[in-house]
Amino acid sequence: MLGTRGFFRKKLLPADFAGYYGNMHFSSIRLLLSFALCSTCFSLAAAAPAIDFDVKQVGLEGELGSFEPSWSATQSSPHLQHITLVLESPEPAVLPKLTLKWRVPAIDIAGHWVSDNLARKHDHYRARVRSRAVQHAPLLTYLNQGDRNRFTVALSDAMNPSLIRGVIREEDAFIYMDVTLFEKKTPATDRYELTLRFDTRPVMYETAIGDTAHWWASMDEHTPAPVPEMARVPVYSTWYSYHQKITADAIVEECRIGGELGLEGVIVDDGWQTLDGNRGYAYTGDWKPERIPEMKAFVDRVHALDQEFLLWYSVPMAGEKSEMIKDFRDKTLYFHEGFGAYVLDPRYPEVREYLIGVYEAAVRDWGIDGLKLDFIGMFSEKGAGDLTAEDGRDYASVDKAVDRLMTDVMARLRALNPEIGIEFRQPYNGPLMRKYGNMFRAVDCANVAPYNRRHIVDLRLIADTTSVHSDMIMWHPDEPVESAALQVLNILFSVPQISVRLADISPDHRKMLKFWLGYWTENKSILLDGDFRAVAPAQNYPMVMGRQDGKLIATIYQDMFVPSGSDPLSDIDIVNGKSTPGAVLRLEQDFGMSEVTIYDTLGKVLSRESLDLEAGAHAFDVSPSGLVEIRKL
Repeated sequence: MLGTRGFFRKKLLPADFAGYYGNMHFSSIRLLLSFALCSTCFSLAAAAPAIDFDVKQVGLEGELGSFEPSWSATQSSPHLQHITLVLESPEPAVLPKLTLKWRVPAIDIAGHWVSDNLARKHDHYRARVRSRAVQHAPLLTYLNQGDRNRFTVALSDAMNPSLIRGVIREEDAFIYMDVTLFEKKTPATDRYELTLRFDTRPVMYETAIGDTAHWWASMDEHTPAPVPEMARVPVYSTWYSYHQKITADAIVEECRIGGELGLEGVIVDDGWQTLDGNRGYAYTGDWKPERIPEMKAFVDRVHALDQEFLLWYSVPMAGEKSEMIKDFRDKTLYFHEGFGAYVLDPRYPEVREYLIGVYEAAVRDWGIDGLKLDFIGMFSEKGAGDLTAEDGRDYASVDKAVDRLMTDVMARLRALNPEIGIEFRQPYNGPLMRKYGNMFRAVDCANVAPYNRRHIVDLRLIADTTSVHSDMIMWHPDEPVESAALQVLNILFSVPQISVRLADISPDHRKMLKFWLGYWTENKSILLDGDFRAVAPAQNYPMVMGRQDGKLIATIYQDMFVPSGSDPLSDIDIVNGKSTPGAVLRLEQDFGMSEVTIYDTLGKVLSRESLDLEAGAHAFDVSPSGLVEIRKL
């Protein structure tokens, strides 16, 4: 029965479900689906044994030419194996296209995970991921309905382009997998080494992916950049709210208002460097603050508000109408017609030195705290011509030249400011990218909150300690406050970036934003550093949880139970990230006397009551976009 102050006081039994959810306006179909989902996500009762994978079945196909292969294998622990392939040639030669093949029984597999934010994770009939130095990660995970790892394969080589695939064969219900290397011509070499990591441990899929990220980070060539605290503070972004039409006065005012709401910095995006407002990049490359000539004074005004200042740059572009293209026209890879810009060739030391010098000057002369570096995926072998270190080039490989460029950018900027922040957006999120930057941002998805959540979780799973930022959130000024709040609630497990004109939003919108940014700041350690769970990747992560030091925060985006788990807890927060009311907590053991407080999305206390919470299901009548706080007494 409904309690007098907004609580369902009765412990829920199976017979009560239909009637209870009828009162809460949930359909019985959705209830059954969510109950089934939650039952499988947190139970091992029906799990199949770990797949017994024999690495000896891995085969190598391709015309090796002068290269001789050798293999070695190690087993780190039960169900965790590594095999290493070494190719050696008496003389430098071009590596041929190679394919490694094996098969895995499709037992207890219900989905897959890859770092590609565009992948259809609910469909594992055909799974694939392409990766290279600056895009995606060479990893493919198969998981079961309970979110347990079934089979994960990862490659040690994150530099060279690779393709990992798996496809179900109908005749025998096996997944036939392969890794393709060197589809495109690469510079000649006399040695190549690759380690494949096979993980069939029955751990949660987040653990399998996270352990792989640790494995990559342990390699000297992948050592992640340090993450300063400035990379972990909520910021204002100018992009969605202003695009290129920015002024110093307007942005300083946004920073002033944002500081009152809980923001601690600003990212000044495209537009500061040009008076051209056509959204192209024809004038890109000179990096002179045409629109804001007094850049140092602008930065100082933001610093006076005790806020960080980051500045946007497009790394590879040299606009066809820029001044600098006159000196670098013969040091470009290709021309991008749509952008009106050339792509610079980083194999030339003069190109790398020019770009690094631009960034050093901004840090040294203007005092900026960080850089948002964009479009590095445009660096590619396209138009590279001879893959040789000749004619003024000191690298044959474009990817290795990019690695040198970005490694030097981080090293030289840290020499000027050890706390420098460098942001990249998806899909620039592979193991090498953690060396180049310490902030990963979800790819652009303006006003699409569920996609923002999905992209954030995809980044969180692979980023380890690298700071993950949301895509900038924005909403219509007339949006109902509970609906606008969903933009915020979908990004709670990331560093928030806000991009609405703060002076133009309603008082309720400001109040909502201040409440949730305050909640985020208070719980930052749990949200960013706690034990991270993202339920059901195939369904776009309908529940995301963080746990640390006896406190659980669960954000629900569909009608489903929040499981307490078996570890002792003293505090539980349930964030209702839905446009419908209600939340249900399932306790595995008695929680005892507790103070339960329910807030609306403006932070107003709707009810507060002491309850004796026994093991079982407990429902709370929390409003859309509201919060339930449970504190053990």
